[in-house]
Formats: sequence, structure tokens, C-alpha cells
Amino acid sequence: MSEPKDHADVKIHPPILVVIHIVVAYVLGRLIPLPFAVSPLVENIGFAFVVIGFLLGVGALLEFRRARTTLDPHGNVSEIVTGGIYRFSRNPIYLGFALMILGIPLNSGIYWGVVLVPVFILFCTQLVIQHEEAYLEKKFGDVYTSYKSRVRRWL
Repeated sequence: MSEPKDHADVKIHPPILVVIHIVVAYVLGRLIPLPFAVSPLVENIGFAFVVIGFLLGVGALLEFRRARTTLDPHGNVSEIVTGGIYRFSRNPIYLGFALMILGIPLNSGIYWGVVLVPVFILFCTQLVIQHEEAYLEKKFGDVYTSYKSRVRRWL
């Protein structure tokens, strides 16, 4: 008899999902350019989104290190992280990824990231977050459901 899995059964590694969306934004920007000019101000706002997204990831990483648990969605979680940035979002890393999917293309003068962020949120929720949440509920029970009831998934 095999051992039960002690990790979330996510369907795709989140950074791969991010890279796919950014590449698709650039390919679409090349093949089907949107008829809107991207001003330098919007490009700078795109850069700001990238920086904020990166900082969300760094903040999350620091909280995971402080809790001495894994950041890997395929790994065995030893503790629920609820401090720091996790007081405001259950998924600050994925929120940061969404900001990067928005910001990187914008900073390059491509609006397709704006179109693809909702697609990323949908895929990330279906392929990653729901599986992580099911695992955390099973492993931590009421502790996780209580946290989940207090803190929003994204913002």
C-alpha cells in the first residue's frame, strides 16, 4: 500500500504558469498588436507593478523562512504562515506574479498583460490554489479554515 501524499496536488508549478502568460503576452503583442499607444507614464507604472510584485514575493519568502516551512507548492508544509504580508492576502506570491504579468509587458509597451491577468488568476486558482487549499484544510483543519475565513484569497 502506498503512502498518502503529504503535499498539495498542484497541476502546474506556478512560475511556469507565469512564464507561459508573459510569453503569450509578448507573442500576442507581436502577432496582434493592440491599437493603443503605451505612454512612458504607463510603461513606468508597469515597472512599478513589477517591483511591487517582486517585493510581495520577497515578503512572502521571508515569512516562510521565519516559519521554517517550505515555499514549494509540491512540498510538505509544516506550518501555516499567517504573519507579515499573509495578514492581508492568502496568496501574496501569486498576487505578485499577477502584477508581474501585468507589469513586464506594460513596461515593454504591450497591453496584452492587462488582458492576460484575469486568465492567469483563473488558471492559478483552478490549477494551483484550490489544490493547495484542499491540502491545507485536510492537514491543518480548523486552524486553516479560520485563517481562510479572516483573510482574502487575493486582496
